[in-house]
Amino acid sequence: MIKIGLLSDTHGYWDARYAHYFADCDEIWHAGDIGSLELADRLAALHPLRAVYGNIDGHELRARFPQTLRFTVEGAEVLMKHIGGYPGNYDPSVRGSLLTRPPKLFISGHSHILKVKYDRTLGMLHINPGAAGKQGFHKVRTLVRFLIDQGQFKDLEVIELGEK
Repeated sequence: MIKIGLLSDTHGYWDARYAHYFADCDEIWHAGDIGSLELADRLAALHPLRAVYGNIDGHELRARFPQTLRFTVEGAEVLMKHIGGYPGNYDPSVRGSLLTRPPKLFISGHSHILKVKYDRTLGMLHINPGAAGKQGFHKVRTLVRFLIDQGQFKDLEVIELGEK
């Protein structure tokens, strides 16, 4: 069993509560628009960090993190991409990959809209953790935590960090 702390769209903004809420996590995943190497380093100092770069991320972050990341953890295949869309409206850049080989979990960011939805057609869970940073149109900053146990997703929590 592994506990994941998930966030997106920090845009370089560090909140000390990231460390608090991710303290008991095994890994931290960032779904893009990290915003700065310093923020990525601070997250990586807490726990192992898996991340993708987003559309606002510069060349340094793009050199460190991929645009798309596919991996398996605890028996669950995961695909993460910053601009990915959501069930019924996947971005063309990832739609083919999702349709030909759907993972058990698809994670995206970009919209700043928290969304957890099961895609019955593809048999996969989709999570967009919303935005943890202060830039953008969202009103409330959010994080997500969940467990992966033998390929199953459990105990998903949405954490509201308050208004931006």
